[in-house]
Amino acid sequence: MAVIEYFRLAIRSLNSNKMRTALTMLGIIIGVAVTILVVAIGQGATKSVTDQINGLGTNLLMIRQGPREMRLTAASRNAPAQSQNTLTLLDSRTIAKQFPESILGVAPQVRGNVQVRLNGANATSTVLGSTPEYLVVNNFTMRAGRFFTNYEDQGNLKVCVVGNTVAENLTGKGETDLTGQILSVNKSNYTVIGMLAPKGTGTGGPDPDDVVMMPITPAMQRVLGVKNISGISIACTSPEMMPLAQQQITSLLRQRHHLHPPFPQNDDFQVMNQTDLLARSQSVTGTMTSLLTAVAIISLIVGGIGIMNIMLVSVTERTREVGIRKAIGATPRDILMQFLIEASIISVLGGIIGVVCGVLGTILLASIAGWSTMVSPTALGIALVVSASVGIFFGIYPARKAASMNPIQALRYE
Repeated sequence: MAVIEYFRLAIRSLNSNKMRTALTMLGIIIGVAVTILVVAIGQGATKSVTDQINGLGTNLLMIRQGPREMRLTAASRNAPAQSQNTLTLLDSRTIAKQFPESILGVAPQVRGNVQVRLNGANATSTVLGSTPEYLVVNNFTMRAGRFFTNYEDQGNLKVCVVGNTVAENLTGKGETDLTGQILSVNKSNYTVIGMLAPKGTGTGGPDPDDVVMMPITPAMQRVLGVKNISGISIACTSPEMMPLAQQQITSLLRQRHHLHPPFPQNDDFQVMNQTDLLARSQSVTGTMTSLLTAVAIISLIVGGIGIMNIMLVSVTERTREVGIRKAIGATPRDILMQFLIEASIISVLGGIIGVVCGVLGTILLASIAGWSTMVSPTALGIALVVSASVGIFFGIYPARKAASMNPIQALRYE
């Protein structure tokens, strides 16, 4: 029998039970659509995080507080691990003075959540205290006004610079220029002297535009009430100097903090470069994508089981039809191909509809929810191949069962 005839018989059979065919395809449609959505979200998140990290510059080092459970100092080698942050402003100033040949700029940072208020409007934001070097070190630019100066930091003056998200939360419009206005930060008034240019948000990460920046001295003393800093951003003189700078900083901080071997287990800090930051971010997004992809694959398997169940029901219902076809000369191969093509048509058609639904879903997420998504042609192709494979795999057993029927018993079936 010609292949075209196999398809004609399969389509006629599926068309005679439209509702059952549609319900059978539903599992494949959902599985393929979810797979495409998950991959699009994962790839979009990875690209967004990569762009954000690369946007900070190619020569950036970040110093952060180390794992608390691993800390061990000379004064407490046999005592319980210390829990407080040990990074200080003096650490950052010493780094800037010690290694001018490898370090271009140093920006200590302290951050925390605050309540901001403007003309009766309230919002929760992040205060970030730093030095004037922060703008250059972290590759930020101004869209209005100016950044604060060393004079305003040393004078403990009450000035601040805000991001677009803060303006949007307080006024309803992100493009609003708040320069010159008085902003209440934790019930203390600060004059807005500038607006940061937007950096853009990334999926799953903090909003870099939802920030109130101010000189580090008033941020530590007046707003957050802390003595130690949260971290240090360091711009190296060139990407090639980053390994040397990382080694110099690590040795200096171990000496200043009176740390003892073994290293890095006893370090109370972490010096990370762009590669480390990117690897950590991609590890998180990759884990989430893998987890959600596993869920999508399970739904595809469930859809395949649905195809097998319906095909088994179809084989039982059409037992006499199989007997008649065998009686007039159809071979077991003809019967096998007919039912196998029916299962393949269901899975492939469901896969195509699932691809369309998945692509439309990513477009809706990007336009309505504002999520960063990226549809990969490779993912679309893999989804179609997998859906077709699922249909063929789960359709083999019902097809073989139909092909192995005894024609005499089949003709007697009621």
